[in-house]
Amino acid sequence: MTISSDHVTGFVVGVGVASLGFYMYKKNEAQIDEWLRGQSINLPFSGFQAKDQSGKSLEELLREKERLEDLIAEREMAEKAKTQAAPAPA
Repeated sequence: MTISSDHVTGFVVGVGVASLGFYMYKKNEAQIDEWLRGQSINLPFSGFQAKDQSGKSLEELLREKERLEDLIAEREMAEKAKTQAAPAPA
């Protein structure tokens, strides 16, 4: 199979569209990630970034704090349940 100008054009257009999509995602990353989490799509948390958090209101920061405290409590309970379920060495 030979590579024609249609293949090259399709490749260039695909790279351009992918680049535009990535740019738009990165530009609106916080809003998109929050919307995805609202749709029950769990994304790995990219870590606390002060520049992204500085524009949030006190109410939004308190909600985020409560969410993080809930996650910590869930993980602690899961870890505790895991250690209790493991049989004690003889």
